[in-house]
Amino acid sequence: MLIKSAEFTISSARVEQCPKGDLPEFAFIGRSNVGKSSLINMLTGRDHLAKTSSTPGKTILINHFLINGDWYLVDLPGYGYAKRGQKQRDELQRMITGYILRREQMMNLFLLIDSRHEPQRIDMEFIEWLGENGIPFSIVFTKTDKLSNGKLTANIKHYLDELSKQWEELPPHFITSSETRLGKEELLGYIDDIIKM
Repeated sequence: MLIKSAEFTISSARVEQCPKGDLPEFAFIGRSNVGKSSLINMLTGRDHLAKTSSTPGKTILINHFLINGDWYLVDLPGYGYAKRGQKQRDELQRMITGYILRREQMMNLFLLIDSRHEPQRIDMEFIEWLGENGIPFSIVFTKTDKLSNGKLTANIKHYLDELSKQWEELPPHFITSSETRLGKEELLGYIDDIIKM
């Protein structure tokens, strides 16, 4: 898939405020500081489409970007950012779950995982919740350029082995780097395949 246009459309605090219509949506989510904005910018070829920041937890709304005029890329707030107050964490949780459970236009949720870390409990619990609710999702390993090939292979194997303890069939997974553009064609090809189904 070639991305010819990518335009910011709307920021929403509730799922009811999201765009009307039936264009397919592909949402991206992950823990704060997982490299979500950088990945979105890499996929779309627009350096400043999603705002990147050295301060984690900047996305606090559901952001819709119209791609090629025929589907939406959705940037969801990160989860698990400890420096937020409990009230704001609860609000973000409601916003995220409201979108994921109720947004019929969402075709797939891409869950971003930092490839440099061991399996994190918060991610594993989130994956379990997605499974319990029958949400179609894929795993996107980010920041892979920060590791040697051997370490990267070992880390991803460890993660998939942990998932195998709960899942008979593993979700699709992608290996990406915003720096080297690794995984761009595979991710966009996967989205294209779903749209054409």
